[in-house]
Amino acid sequence: MSTDPLLRIRDLRVSYPAAGGAGGAGGMAEVVHGVDLDLASGERVALVGESGSGKSVTARAVLRLDPDARLSGGIELEGVDLLGLPQRRMREIRGGRVGLVFQDPLASLNPVMTIGRQVMQPLVIRGVSRRVARRRAIELLERLGVRDAEHRVDDYPHQFSGGMRQRVVIAIAVIAEPALLIADEPTTALDVRVQARVLELLHELAAERGMSILLITHDLGIVAGFAERAVVMRHGRAVETGTVDQIYNAPRHDYTRALLAAVPRIGGDVTRPLAVIGAAGNAPEEEES
Repeated sequence: MSTDPLLRIRDLRVSYPAAGGAGGAGGMAEVVHGVDLDLASGERVALVGESGSGKSVTARAVLRLDPDARLSGGIELEGVDLLGLPQRRMREIRGGRVGLVFQDPLASLNPVMTIGRQVMQPLVIRGVSRRVARRRAIELLERLGVRDAEHRVDDYPHQFSGGMRQRVVIAIAVIAEPALLIADEPTTALDVRVQARVLELLHELAAERGMSILLITHDLGIVAGFAERAVVMRHGRAVETGTVDQIYNAPRHDYTRALLAAVPRIGGDVTRPLAVIGAAGNAPEEEES
């Protein structure tokens, strides 16, 4: 049995065309700087950090979703070098071996296509008959808590609530039984009760299918209840990596400690200002040694 990780990222660097530069020269601006990350089969890992820390850019680089991005380093999935694959092979991996859940389900769904057609699509484009794909879509939606799924597959996204739309997006991402699910802020804009149910569903699906999950979030509360390991990112760098217990109980980097200090706590002193994460001081920019 192989002990190699399902996903291996080494010295990943991501650059985008700069809007300008010295003297208007333009050029490339690097936004992710040498990130390393391993994800084992069946493991749940969280990429954590503030908005703009580079966590979503890192995740999108795995699937090469940004045509303007210049990628260097190494990204291997099941031993296959993704950076060296032609676009045709990458299209097979997207939605096949790797599923993706975006943070805004309404923007992720096609408003003029029925829910059923969108959930079925990953199977149909892989040669599964429409009859079988529809049956599997209905079964999966029922599994995810969509009531009367047999009839609701013919509804449109605007006829679903935010929580139900997120269930539909999850169904699209996992119906082809990917080895890896990338969940980019999957509970944003959902109320606490719906957040908990969505995370519970992801946990159950991962356990049932042996699926790995890379969770992108800024919410350390979510990390504590969902992930096994966490990678803390700041300014495009991974500043700390460890198990969830290590990150919460013995953080090694000042930035990680600052993130934890900024989390509101039940029973805490409501008159005390929350910690502020500045550009320096309590959250220095240098990487851990």
